[in-house]
Amino acid sequence: MTLSKIDLYKEVTQQAQALMAGEKDLIANLANLSALMYMRLPELNWAGFYLLKDQELVLGPFQGKPACIRIPLGRGVCGTAAQTGVAQCIQDVHAFDGHIACDAESNAEAVLPVYQNTKILGVMDLDSPQIGRFDQDDMIGLQNLVNILQDAIA
Repeated sequence: MTLSKIDLYKEVTQQAQALMAGEKDLIANLANLSALMYMRLPELNWAGFYLLKDQELVLGPFQGKPACIRIPLGRGVCGTAAQTGVAQCIQDVHAFDGHIACDAESNAEAVLPVYQNTKILGVMDLDSPQIGRFDQDDMIGLQNLVNILQDAIA
């Protein structure tokens, strides 16, 4: 039986809560959440995090092919999400002005800001080879995962 997208996110959310229960270490939680998303969410070719350091995003824990190491604030989908504090759901990255192509196979991207207390810590980044892969249900499910992460590291 195939789960609906909403039911899949409910399961992944429960698994994320179990993985992070009682764990405050940022890197451990980012690593496990990256692995969980990459393993459970279909049609991804990259899932991970960039952390804000000295006004640029620096590659953090991830699953997928090697990635860009540094992204300036305001550049690309990740830099835009980090600078504006607004989640980005991009159906076709090739139509996004200033897109940074770390992997030529990526065609859609979802990026959500991650906060520690009230300060931006970085972004959660998911890439897909499928144009139009991410929708509002994904963004709600991914925001729930970000919320669990933020609660764990608070």
